[in-house]
Amino acid sequence: MARVSRLGLLGLLVVVVLATLAVAAVAQEAETISGQLQADGEGVAGVEIAIATQDGDPVGVGVSGDDGSWSVELPGPGTYVVTIDVETLPEGVGLTNPDRQELELRVSEGGSATALFALGEREEVGSLLGQRLAQSTVNGVKFGLIIAMTAIGLSLIFGTTGLINFAHGDLVTLGAFLAFALNVLVGLHLILAGVLAVALTAAISGGIESGLWRPLRRRRTGLIAMLVVSIGLAFVIRHLVLFYFGGSRRPYGDYTLQVALQFGPVRLQPVEMWVMGLSVAILVGVALMLTKTKLGKGMRAVADNRDLAESSGIDVNRVILSVWVMGGGLTAVGGIFLGMIESVDYLMGFRLLLLMFAGVILGGLGTAYGAMLGSLIVGLVSEVSTVFFSSQLKYVWALGVLIVILLVRPQGLLGRKERVG
Repeated sequence: MARVSRLGLLGLLVVVVLATLAVAAVAQEAETISGQLQADGEGVAGVEIAIATQDGDPVGVGVSGDDGSWSVELPGPGTYVVTIDVETLPEGVGLTNPDRQELELRVSEGGSATALFALGEREEVGSLLGQRLAQSTVNGVKFGLIIAMTAIGLSLIFGTTGLINFAHGDLVTLGAFLAFALNVLVGLHLILAGVLAVALTAAISGGIESGLWRPLRRRRTGLIAMLVVSIGLAFVIRHLVLFYFGGSRRPYGDYTLQVALQFGPVRLQPVEMWVMGLSVAILVGVALMLTKTKLGKGMRAVADNRDLAESSGIDVNRVILSVWVMGGGLTAVGGIFLGMIESVDYLMGFRLLLLMFAGVILGGLGTAYGAMLGSLIVGLVSEVSTVFFSSQLKYVWALGVLIVILLVRPQGLLGRKERVG
């Protein structure tokens, strides 16, 4: 009897252990990305969908079944890039939006995400190429306008002080995240949050000039030492944003879910149209300010010849402070616009910095108009190149065009030749 009781107790213990393991297995369910491919209401089978990390390391490949369903198990939580292989699509079926061949999805611990690819009737190759070229050209103009706004301040700061400011890109991030905090955390509408964020970023930029750069210039600190200080300042701003907001991408609370409008071969969301229109208006306003106002003429004079401008009675320190304030405000506008089109993350300004430098150098160092023209070219080349080459190489082609133009015209497109020696 005792033996039977012990066997029963042992059996109960085994059941409890197995139940516990089953619960643990359910609780630790693997992270997955899945989806279902359909065209005209029917599943599309045999299509390959590749999953990779943000660094490009492959994770796995899913193949759609008869009902179009597919799923890929992930090694853990994180952000993953999902790419549909359009070559495996059946004849006559293609993506309705060719720009959405690649998606970026965030998966939390124990969670899952769904990748949605809209499929429809495939267009003829020539028609599809023309559509992609038109869409990429518009995207390039849109991206170039944002780069131009952020690059103007970088160009004028170099022209008036000789400083190559590596913290300029992180001011873009700061402006975008200040708007995010006011919009999402405080609850203000994005327009009001954006205006306040621009004012705060401009004030912070002016404070950095008054509290850091001006004292360093008075002590006759060398430009190399100031460049190193700007790199340190960039790290400080970047990691403060990372500490307070985290490393994940964040969307704004307004203008996120919009239906795209079709203009011939080009699709644009209303927010993208507003961003492009406001960007053009702001750049025209900056150009008029530089040519028509006393302050603008002072900025151009100091950038052209600081000693001569100072001997002519221009308050150089006031002009430089104005350049920093205006540059800070423009970087915030560019960051907010970029966040509205894409999303906000702590590396967004750092990624934009190289393109800003490319635009400034391509157009001509120290010239605001050159920064505008160079940035538009960089934006166009980087986006149009995605029609013929991988999107991961788009910045490479922009920098390649920079190298070619500088070989022909070393001073930049709108720069002036200078005699050395």
